Amino acid sequence: MEWRPWLTRWSDEWVRSADTEPDPEVARTRWLGFDPATEDAVAAAEERIGMRLPPSYREFLLTTDGWRDAGIFVWRMRDTSDIGWLRDIEPFWADSWAELCDEDRQEGTCLSRGLLISRDADAGILFLDPGDAGEDGEWAAYSLFSWRAAPPERFPSFFALMEDLYAQFHRMRKPEGEVRDAWDATVEQARLDALAGRIDGVEETLAKAEEFGSDRATALRAQLQLFLDRPAGQSLGRMVSPHFTLDGFVTDPLFTEEFLPLLFAQHAENTSPNTNSVLQSAMIADRPEFHLLIGEYQARLRRGEPHMTYGNPEFDALVRAAVDEHGDDPDALWQDVEAAFAHWRPRSADHIAPVALLADPAIAAALTPERRRALISRPRGDHQ
Repeated sequence: MEWRPWLTRWSDEWVRSADTEPDPEVARTRWLGFDPATEDAVAAAEERIGMRLPPSYREFLLTTDGWRDAGIFVWRMRDTSDIGWLRDIEPFWADSWAELCDEDRQEGTCLSRGLLISRDADAGILFLDPGDAGEDGEWAAYSLFSWRAAPPERFPSFFALMEDLYAQFHRMRKPEGEVRDAWDATVEQARLDALAGRIDGVEETLAKAEEFGSDRATALRAQLQLFLDRPAGQSLGRMVSPHFTLDGFVTDPLFTEEFLPLLFAQHAENTSPNTNSVLQSAMIADRPEFHLLIGEYQARLRRGEPHMTYGNPEFDALVRAAVDEHGDDPDALWQDVEAAFAHWRPRSADHIAPVALLADPAIAAALTPERRRALISRPRGDHQ
């Protein structure tokens, strides 16, 4: 791993996107790190803990002996002078959270074996586990935060952990620059691939873009998930949260004519009294623009007015005729919808799948997972 160029870019993005005045030293040097550790300092740390450090962490220390602001919730990482065993430095974590580690207690847990590498964090820790080493000599790395109320999150190496923290920084701060530009280009290519029916790997690519804060990737990914038989609740929930800031999304037909009818249909089908539907979550969230749209949609329902269309006019007319004629015959309905799909066109730039079809219980029942995938695998729109 060439640590220095990557960490230099991270530092520059951090300084440029800071909400408050950075540490004077960081502002002056544009560097979140410190001087490199010497080989003697690393060797002394290894002698103190009784083990040679894993390769990626060792090279990191030889690049910078410590680090500021790893992600958003870790404010300072340890250096060669104070890394040590978690059970000795902060035994609370090893004792109180051990039950979350699904491991053989006779050999200890990731926590009881953990090497603590974080110093200051928001009710959390970062640590490495020498008892979980790969053939490349890397130790598994973990992050654990009490407010997540979840088991420690595992990564295959220290470098993988740092990649996740870097993505978290991008997700929260959205710094401008070459990294964001590259992900924007990747998301656009994923959109084009999806419309061309080249769906293999597209959802995974969009998921990675989401990790780096692309709201557009969320809107695209949710459409694919609905047609690839994959859970879409998290993506749908993210779209109605206050943190979702895709420009123009609330008034885009993709939301008003496609996702909104689906959210109402899912809310009507929600049979769990202890779990909010995505629609209920939208009403709870501090999003007045969503509240207004939902209220207007509810008013149309109460008045018995037409409240949804299946897509562009030509496609909508064909689907309506199919529902009228074969609404109680799933196989015949599917045949008509499949034939009509040649006339489907996106309502707006980020529309890649006929989500509105799933808001109709009869059509949703006719669209088995295999049939949904068949539709989404076909070139559509201008790609036919």
